[in-house]
Amino acid sequence: MPISFAFPDRRRASRAPRVRSAFAALLVLLVCVLAAACSRQDDRRQVVRFWAMGYEGEVVAQLIPEFERLNPGIRVEIQQLPITSAHEKLLTAFAGDSLPDVCAIGNTWIPEFALLNALQPLDARIAATPSLAVQDYFSGAWDSGVIGGQAYAVPWYVETRLPFYRRDIAERAGIKTPPQTWDEWRQAMAAIKRDVGPDRYAILLPLNEPEPLLNLGIQSPDPLLREDGRYGNFRSPGFKRALTFYREMFDQRWAPLLSNTQVANVWNEFGRGYFSYYINGPWNIAEFRKRLPADVQGDWMTMPLPGEHGPGASIAGGASFVVFRGSKRQDAAWKLVEYLSRTETQIRFHGLTGNLPPRRSAWNAPALTADPYARAYRDQLERARPTPKVPEWERIAMEIKLVGEQLANRRLSVDEAAAELDRRTDKILEKRRWMLDHQAAAQAGAGR
Repeated sequence: MPISFAFPDRRRASRAPRVRSAFAALLVLLVCVLAAACSRQDDRRQVVRFWAMGYEGEVVAQLIPEFERLNPGIRVEIQQLPITSAHEKLLTAFAGDSLPDVCAIGNTWIPEFALLNALQPLDARIAATPSLAVQDYFSGAWDSGVIGGQAYAVPWYVETRLPFYRRDIAERAGIKTPPQTWDEWRQAMAAIKRDVGPDRYAILLPLNEPEPLLNLGIQSPDPLLREDGRYGNFRSPGFKRALTFYREMFDQRWAPLLSNTQVANVWNEFGRGYFSYYINGPWNIAEFRKRLPADVQGDWMTMPLPGEHGPGASIAGGASFVVFRGSKRQDAAWKLVEYLSRTETQIRFHGLTGNLPPRRSAWNAPALTADPYARAYRDQLERARPTPKVPEWERIAMEIKLVGEQLANRRLSVDEAAAELDRRTDKILEKRRWMLDHQAAAQAGAGR
């Protein structure tokens, strides 16, 4: 009987360790998946959906771990919205009943979402929250979120605009102290223009921005809109004086007929003295520090806006927290608003972003008290005012820009520009008038 020998299959033997290794890896993966699933099932925390725009939406994530530590029953889910598409995304979410619990929105959007009945009134919560001391907020910033006497928003950070200026050029022209009135500013710009000559200017007023003219117009005691926002009020004596001053700066060649896109580099041109005053926001403090040449770093400063007869007003911009009416987690959402509104949290947020806090107490932080360029903003915020509280305001602001450009280029006189602004504004507000009139008629009918 033949004897046979069984030799081991070397290929099968060599595969065995790999099979065991793959099985072990699969087992580990399965354990991890099951552990994650169990963890999700065990995580019974309330999830607060928080939307925030732009860079702030990215940075605020660094503040959330401390909030979750203080509130172990809440988890915050942050979604960062691109600034360019945030408004459209919010309107789409409103139409689809998919708004988040809490959001930080631009102050000019608050009237629109309040009109849509999308925002939860906050007066009762504010009154029951001692840490949210209303009197600690700059009044213009706080008032931005008050519609019809009811608070719908809590300021997160505040912006306003004021002049950056070349202190050395002004002093060389004989201007020893910053002007506080329009007449003093006229004298300063005339003196600087005489000193710098025909190829340089006293001030840059970019024709593609509405803010320079708007910040002159806000000085007036006359409101920008009249009759509860039904009509434009640009033919008022106060706004026509602003138009006259604006036109004068171009007629006297104190300002060039340019948009900021026609200036190759605003910081370089400011540094070389092409213009000496530039009205802009607090974000440019960091930019001027970074971009100006070392030899002029000690030659620039900020100053409050001059007014007609004394220190002037300005527009209160920025962003505020709102809680959406449809949220099922409003208590948890309000805890997040309260935490992010605390003085110490605002100080930390300023350190991360450079954004200006809307609470006076936060301005006691060394980073702000020691910053010479921030002091003018602290002063200016006491006189910052909200824009008219109508959803159409951003469209009206664009018309201010367009008409202002025609005025500067002498295509319209002051009287014609004021009448044209009223005409365009009244057309934009036509639907608002219709809605308000029908609302009033319905209320009158219900009262009979």
